[in-house]
Amino acid sequence: MNAHGIDPAEWDARVKLAACYRMVAKLGMDDLIYNHISMRVPGHDDQFLINPYGLLFDEITASSLVKIDTAGNKLDDTPQAVNVAAFVIHAAIHTSNHDAACVLHTHSDASVAVSGQEKGLLPLSQFAMRFYERQASHDYEGVAIDLDEQTRLVRDLGPHKVMLMRNHGILTVGRTPGEAFMLLYYFERAARIQLQMQAAAAAGATLVMPPHEICEKAARQFWELQGDILVPGEREWPALMRQLDRTDPSYRN
Repeated sequence: MNAHGIDPAEWDARVKLAACYRMVAKLGMDDLIYNHISMRVPGHDDQFLINPYGLLFDEITASSLVKIDTAGNKLDDTPQAVNVAAFVIHAAIHTSNHDAACVLHTHSDASVAVSGQEKGLLPLSQFAMRFYERQASHDYEGVAIDLDEQTRLVRDLGPHKVMLMRNHGILTVGRTPGEAFMLLYYFERAARIQLQMQAAAAAGATLVMPPHEICEKAARQFWELQGDILVPGEREWPALMRQLDRTDPSYRN
């Protein structure tokens, strides 16, 4: 046990998850006290860590995260509440997908804008190629507080790691917070570029859409880790954590 009386593996998970919250806030992809990122407690498939409802993302620390089970019961002695929608969304994905150690949901602006487009993210940039025919979508059903929506969330996500929640936001899943975060980062960059290109097209520019074969080739290069390509976050995440440690290491508390 460490100074907080928490198992070392769980504490490491808490630190990395807190760092993920801070990075989402740092890049302006948070939404005040709303949205949520969760991480499965190592060694406990029926438990996960999530943010206390009411804290800004840049206030989240390792010790402030709340541990709950997949039935929504708090397992920590804390007065902090957990967002009901957070429980509905995250419990569904954690219990159905073994690779979903980390589940990230945001209302980041460009992703929301693209979520309302019939074809979602288009293969207009190299950032977007990673997600070519590899993005799920889930139709908007209102605020996600109804338990029966869980079945449809799981069904719609299927084998994918990224899902556009129509007219709502984006959900990414990863084996680590680093993977979930980098998928969000790359999707958001691609979505911003798409919106800029569509604005240019509306002003008269002609967009160039690569052929299916090239888009598929690029997607396979990313997902099959061809060349020197690694799992998202494997290279980037340690560098991002070092940046946080230089600027505001309080997330580790």
